[in-house]
Amino acid sequence: MKIAFVAAATESAQAAIRVLSRRYGSVPIENADVVVCLGGDGFMLETLHRVLDLDIAVYGMNYGTIGFLMNTPDEEDLPARLAGAQPSLLHPLHMIATTAEGEVKEGLAFNDVFLFRQTRQTSRIRIEIDGRVRLEELICDGVIVATPAGSTAYNLSAHGPIVPLSANILPLTPISAFRPRRWRGALLPSSAVVKLTLLDMEKRPTAAVADFKEIRDVAEVVVKEDRKRHATILFDPDHGLSERIIAEQFVE
Repeated sequence: MKIAFVAAATESAQAAIRVLSRRYGSVPIENADVVVCLGGDGFMLETLHRVLDLDIAVYGMNYGTIGFLMNTPDEEDLPARLAGAQPSLLHPLHMIATTAEGEVKEGLAFNDVFLFRQTRQTSRIRIEIDGRVRLEELICDGVIVATPAGSTAYNLSAHGPIVPLSANILPLTPISAFRPRRWRGALLPSSAVVKLTLLDMEKRPTAAVADFKEIRDVAEVVVKEDRKRHATILFDPDHGLSERIIAEQFVE
């Protein structure tokens, strides 16, 4: 098995890649059968973007903080762990953002696409689902469209629901909604096309973010799941992503 090791810039991850590379050898990503990612969830997202069109699975070891997408770090019997790991298929969200100046920019997100105010002024957002206006005006700090894998990230911090991987559902969650104050968001089918239009955007500038790509001063953002593209992430048995999503809902 040809392994490509990649590591975050932290001291612990860099120490681990030196040990593991000497022990098991390392090849360039494009020549690998599997990529072993050493770091935290943020570095895992970066790695998933790197391998998106290479059809190479990624196995993470947690040398970060939370490590929701990672496995327990262990230098022993790595080939056996990789051979027995269970795959989870992740489809990214595709974001098409149009700026106030008419420029069209795109991004992909395995966690979420979110809008967020750029100044002290709240954002005003019209929400359309599959061409139908569902909310004429949401006054808020922002709004999140999350994947099931990303439902435990920013979406959860904003009090959005945790979604199992197999549910084919996308959470739509407001961030600090002012009006309508009691609106807690919605659960959408994964086939939904979400259009977010910024109202009064000159006075209330808003940014759009797809994972780690940020676009400032957006006028309109369209979000939908890209079913033609995917990344594969590997987990140790009994420690898969679906199990983690369920377990996270019972954390005190």
